[in-house]
This record gives sequence, structure tokens and C-alpha cells, in this order.
Amino acid sequence: MSNNIKTLFDLRSDTLTKPSKAMLEAMMNAEVGDDVFGEDETVNELQRKCAKLTGKEDALFVPTGVMGNQLAIKCHTQPGDEVIVESESHILNYETSAPAIISNVQLFPVPGKLGVLKVDDIKKHVRSKEYYFPFTGLICLENTHNRAGGTIQPIDVLKNISIFAKEKGIKTHLDGARIFNAYVETGISVKEYADNFDSISFCFSKGLGCPVGSIVCGDKNFIEMARKWRKILGGGMRQVGILAAAAIYSLDNNIDRLKDDNKKAKHFAEEINKIDGINLTSGLDSVQTNIVIFKSDRITKESLMDKLKENGLFISSGSYDNLRAVFHMDITDDDLTKSIEIFKNTLKDF
Repeated sequence: MSNNIKTLFDLRSDTLTKPSKAMLEAMMNAEVGDDVFGEDETVNELQRKCAKLTGKEDALFVPTGVMGNQLAIKCHTQPGDEVIVESESHILNYETSAPAIISNVQLFPVPGKLGVLKVDDIKKHVRSKEYYFPFTGLICLENTHNRAGGTIQPIDVLKNISIFAKEKGIKTHLDGARIFNAYVETGISVKEYADNFDSISFCFSKGLGCPVGSIVCGDKNFIEMARKWRKILGGGMRQVGILAAAAIYSLDNNIDRLKDDNKKAKHFAEEINKIDGINLTSGLDSVQTNIVIFKSDRITKESLMDKLKENGLFISSGSYDNLRAVFHMDITDDDLTKSIEIFKNTLKDF
């Protein structure tokens, strides 16, 4: 970064959060052991806590959300299967073709509306039994939906898909990376969301404020297989209770405050939507949690990102010609106000 660029406010992602002093203290005081031997009691405590939270039999701590998703795909499918995903899903767009490499499956992308697939959208794409078709082995959904702008999956839609999948013998997985942002907005518990899926994963390293870590939850047989594949993929960490302690702290202290992130995102969206030439990709109603997706009709996204960066505001590139701003615990009310000012002042030049 050149010396004339001042970094003041970073809205690129909620993965940028840094652990608080209280979280660091919890990490330093963690009881640890060798987790590959199942002897790290802090990890074991976290896994029990997450299993109870989701209503599943067991849980497995993993380094990343991508690994959580890929373990689910690997454990729910056989090579040659097909996995139905929404066309803008994280699994399809941001996980580096991992399903093809790790599980030898192909993804079938189905376009949804604001990231939401309804049961009728899915029904028409489930393969019939002719031998020359792949077997539809898994449906993966995402809540909240990243590329759609943090949109929330309606619970009645999830229930209908779950009923259909069970009837057809198709496994289901929820990429719940930001599921707690949905929970604080709707009041629907993580367990109620998870009840509609054979497995669920979620991240500690986003809005919950941890430096590292995700979890995948399911029945005991699923987690037993996932543990084996975690080891195969190099995810067996040793005295990882230091990280698990951060995750426990986040679950005990950082969930309810996510409502503030959602509120800030909505206020930011309302303000930039007033600027001539700035358009929220799917309108104000689509800003449901902590992500704002927008574009400019007056300047290329690369030029706008560069100019905002020069003025002290970082945003990230979204899909296609879109831009993205993500709100998180390290953005204060004052930061929000000043970020909006920088945005408005920057656009005056174009």
C-alpha cells in the first residue's frame, strides 16, 4: 500500500474482525489437549455445545467454512453423484471446484430469487432413474446467502424442501456460515433451521468475531466419517482448544450483537441509495442482514473501489459488476457515519 493511501474503515468482509481482549483472555486460559486423539476438552466442550444448539447428535470443529461444506458433500455423496445448489451459492462460486476434486461429484446450479430456491425449482431438476443420468444425492442451501446480499431463507421454504428431499431419499446440507445473522433478524432458532437438514455448518470467524474456525454438525455416523475425512484433508489440528475457546466465547457473548451489524448495513444502504448513479442491486428490501450489494452507473467498480480506498474506505468486489460492503463488530456507529460521508464525498467527483 502506498503511503498516500489511508486505511480508516474496512467494509470488505466480516472475516476482518479481530478478537477482543476478553476473547483473547479466554483463549489464553483454555484447557488444551491433542484433539486428533479427542483429548482437547475445550474442543469437546465446543462440539457438545454446537450439537445441542443445532439439535444434532454430534459436531466437529474444522478450520474453515469451506472445509465444513466439503466434508458434508463428501460424507453425503458417492462419486458420480450430482449435487443441487443455487446458482450464486458459495459452494459453487468460491470453493475452487472442491466438490469435483474431493468428492468426484458434479454440481447442478439452479437459479433462485435473491438466493432462495423453492421446492418447485428443485423438483424439476431432480434426476429420474434412467441409468445414464447421475444420481441426485444432495441438496445444499445457503443461509444467509452471501452473493444475494445476506438474504435470509424463509423457514417455510426450507421446510417444504426438507419434506420433499426426505420423500426422495436425498440428503440435505445447510451452509449456515452466517446463520446467526438470520437468527437475530427473524427470531427463528438455529435448531429450527437445522431441523430441516441432515447437516449444518457455520462459521465463528465472521460476525461472531473469532480469528479462525467453523463447525459442522450432524448425526454420529456422519460426524465419524467427517472426522476421518478432516484428517485426510489435513484438518486434524492438535492443541486447538485455544481456538475453540474463542468460539465458545463468541457463542456466549457475540450473537445478540449481530443485530447491530444488520442495522448498520440497512442504514448504509438507505444512505448510498440516495446517491445519483448508485443502485442497490435488488432494492432496499433485499438488505436483510449485514451485507449490502450495489453498483454504480457512473464509474467502473474498479475505479470506485480505488478512489474509495484512497479516501480511507475499503469495500470489496461483488459478483459481476456489483460491489459489496459488509458490516461487523469492529465498525462503530461513528465509523458508519464517516464511511457514508467518505462514500458521498467520493462520488461528488464523478
